[in-house]
Amino acid sequence: MSNFKIPNIVAGLDIGSSKVTFIIGSINEESKIEVIGIGTAVNSGIRQGSVVNIEATTDAIRKAREEAELMSGYRIEEVMVAVSGAHIKSFDSKGMVAIKTKEVTKLDIDRVIEAAKAVAVPTDRVVLHVIPREYKVDAQERILDPVGMSGVRLEASVHIVTGNQIAINNNLKCIEKAGLKVVGMVLDQLASAFAVLSEDEKNLGVCVVDIGAGSCHLVYFQNGSVAHTSAIPVGGQYFTHDIAIGLRTPQLAAEELKKRYGCAMASLMDSAEMIEVEGVGGRKPRSILRKDLADVIEPRAEETLQLIYQDMQNSGLVSTLGSGVVLTGGASQLHGFVEMSEFVFDVPVRLGIPQGIGGLNDVVKSAACATSVGLLQFARNQKKFVKAVSLKSENKNPLSDKLGVEKISHKVRNFFDNLFE
Repeated sequence: MSNFKIPNIVAGLDIGSSKVTFIIGSINEESKIEVIGIGTAVNSGIRQGSVVNIEATTDAIRKAREEAELMSGYRIEEVMVAVSGAHIKSFDSKGMVAIKTKEVTKLDIDRVIEAAKAVAVPTDRVVLHVIPREYKVDAQERILDPVGMSGVRLEASVHIVTGNQIAINNNLKCIEKAGLKVVGMVLDQLASAFAVLSEDEKNLGVCVVDIGAGSCHLVYFQNGSVAHTSAIPVGGQYFTHDIAIGLRTPQLAAEELKKRYGCAMASLMDSAEMIEVEGVGGRKPRSILRKDLADVIEPRAEETLQLIYQDMQNSGLVSTLGSGVVLTGGASQLHGFVEMSEFVFDVPVRLGIPQGIGGLNDVVKSAACATSVGLLQFARNQKKFVKAVSLKSENKNPLSDKLGVEKISHKVRNFFDNLFE
């Protein structure tokens, strides 16, 4: 019997509009996450966070899972899931309770949050998160942690995030069909924020913009807690579509052009650099200026940023963004996008890269992996360790089998050699 001990394992699943990402991490003795496996698969079954093809999405989940499992050496049975889409809605709520022992305890905090949750939520919606913003003990306001404080009345301001029951159920159905159980659900942009933000940024005020293939998801932090969440139905696929139409090239070729040569600002391009563009329907490839590609992308980039800025204005929180804006997600990696964002938003902007991760650090040190890494951090913080089985214990090692056969053959040869001596 093997003495191999399985460490604490966490796993995350990000089901996006263009791809599915499955990530596996182990928790070391210092409680740090070490990424040990990651798998991706192209997905055509999701549109702006909602399932439009169950079979395609299920198949993509299976492929991403298998790739991550082979890399990590573990078979994973449970997973933490990111939830996103236009169906996500959020609002603020307040609750109040009497402090039983005249000193605030953890039980009082649980009671006041339950009181704040006691609001009328439509039957077709499910509560994903109840995030405390601040507390008030009697007349003292803006308290972040009231445990141990004296008083007679405790109030809480919370931010409640809800999702459409049917949309979430369809996601869960795909996950279950792929042979997985869900240990928890996390809002997409909230997971990304946990992976890329520092505590100082949250305290000073910051907006995280997670730009995916089908949509942009925003989360605002004020005084260290979530103040607002929203979504905008534009994303990286719109850039790809514009390139395909504008340069008359297939979608796959347009996506490759965007990733390799795309730029949000034509003024940053070398006016003489040439690139090759694949033709449609068997037509020959042709050469164009790289600046022409940027000319196609720039209007869409500016429109996307203007929509994001309008959302920022509508939130009423622009003046509180002391740390500015952090862009993350696959589409945020477009060359020149950060520079254009600073011009449009008129606040400091940086690209959000996952921090504090060990293991396959080079693989996940990308804005495209922010949500996936954030899921692992959520799972670790909530101790949502998953059931995992070592593939070594499931499958016999072919090398050991070979050595075993060779030992038996050697014994047989010795037996017959001794017999006929």
